[in-house]
Amino acid sequence: MTQKEEIIKTLQLNPHPEGGYFRETYRSEGMISRKELGDKYSGERNISTCIYFLLTSESFSAFHRIVQDEAWHFYDGSPLFLHMISPKGDYIKVTIGRNYEKGEVPQFVVPGGTWFAADVAHEDSFSLLGCTVAPGFDFADFEMGRQDRLLKNFPTCSEVIRELTRE
Repeated sequence: MTQKEEIIKTLQLNPHPEGGYFRETYRSEGMISRKELGDKYSGERNISTCIYFLLTSESFSAFHRIVQDEAWHFYDGSPLFLHMISPKGDYIKVTIGRNYEKGEVPQFVVPGGTWFAADVAHEDSFSLLGCTVAPGFDFADFEMGRQDRLLKNFPTCSEVIRELTRE
């Protein structure tokens, strides 16, 4: 069994809709009402949620966005490239990892409403991370990026959009 397969089995990870593997590890009991959250949300949300997320070099996490901020935490394996397109169309690439001298960061927060995707920096490897979302994640707040729409809205980012979308 490879290290990747061992992690998937030990942490009981399942395929994620955007690519990779995940398992929710925390969902707060506390709730935030829709009134307190405002019009961006369709209902109440948990205060916070956390997942394990494993991505392999054979795949990628396709462009998607959520309403909430999402904090990424690096745990093991290869550094991960996190690609972001802001609502204004600015492209940002951050490397999440442990080599601080090369500019890698051990955690990074993706602002809510930002399109983002990820891929593993090294071939034949994996990246194990944690993701924390606050207010808590709900699939009602999730949107998978469609290549045609992203290209229309962000033509200056066409190369990375073509590389990190599936449709």
